[in-house]
Amino acid sequence: MTTKHTSGGGRNLILCVEDERDLREDIIEELRSSGHDAIGAGTGREALDALEAVRPDLILCDISMPEMNGYDLLRTMRKERTDLGDVPFVFLTALDERDEVISGKRAGVDDYLVKPIDFDLMLASIEARLAQTRRVRTLHRQDADAVQEAFRHLVDQERVTEGTTDVLNILGFGVVLTDAHGDVVFANAFARTLSAETEAFSLHSRLRAATPELSRELRTHVAEVADAASRGEDIMRGLALPRPDDGEELILVICALPGGRKDDAPSSLAAILISDSKRRSAPPEHMLVSLFGLTPTEAQIAHGLVSGQRSADIARRLKISQTTVAFHLRNLFEKTGTRRQVDLVALILSTPVAVR
Repeated sequence: MTTKHTSGGGRNLILCVEDERDLREDIIEELRSSGHDAIGAGTGREALDALEAVRPDLILCDISMPEMNGYDLLRTMRKERTDLGDVPFVFLTALDERDEVISGKRAGVDDYLVKPIDFDLMLASIEARLAQTRRVRTLHRQDADAVQEAFRHLVDQERVTEGTTDVLNILGFGVVLTDAHGDVVFANAFARTLSAETEAFSLHSRLRAATPELSRELRTHVAEVADAASRGEDIMRGLALPRPDDGEELILVICALPGGRKDDAPSSLAAILISDSKRRSAPPEHMLVSLFGLTPTEAQIAHGLVSGQRSADIARRLKISQTTVAFHLRNLFEKTGTRRQVDLVALILSTPVAVR
């Protein structure tokens, strides 16, 4: 499903879910007079219908409503609308009791406002929640921009500067650059740590996996993407390497990284991005939706790429055509400001939980 903001000019959109019509209208009027856009819903069902069409910046919701109460609406959203997981959810309640607050916190509510509503407190609480969300998104975007800039420098081997190395060494995923033969050109700190701790792969001059079979498969993928890079093509391959100690997997995403010219011939590299299933996973889809303005389908495709899936695999999983996947991939590049799959995957892996 695709939702959109209806507010404009930088105004925040607030959804007020309240079955008491007069109170709902009063809240909406206060919000609008304070510079927000606001819409109302009289029931939880109406709220879910509204969320099919719009993506609010914050939700105010009464707890005691017929048919679907506030807890039911919150649980439904957290389960079925993960793309809205970063939208602050604030309960309106006539109950100011400890058990009620604990129940709401466990359900995932962000804040409480007690009836009768103090409108000054309501506006201050809303602004505080919105400001917190903006700060988190800004920090995530800054981290992501730094990673993108580092990868831009890596396109040319001669531009692997100290500053670029510093950025790549704070990442919580491995970055390894090899030539077409698998000879290691660069490995960041996390890749070296994973190699030493898991023994799932080796970085001694040439990239090798723990078994001859996996090493051959890895070298085949590296040669394939490096050859594609020399022709200016952008392809990606995935490989799972089991950790010998416990069988958990390291996920390798092998991407083409076109370079400049070396000795008057095109140069190319393979970039291997390595994530550890025991330590972290890709950021939740709802976070990608919020941070980059993706549709849920685009977020699912982005997750597939991070898992090393090919376009054909993603198309089968989502039951769409490869042409549709390619269309969404172009949108992903545009929305994230990336140009190649390696940049896109690195950006996703670094957002927001991969920076240590």
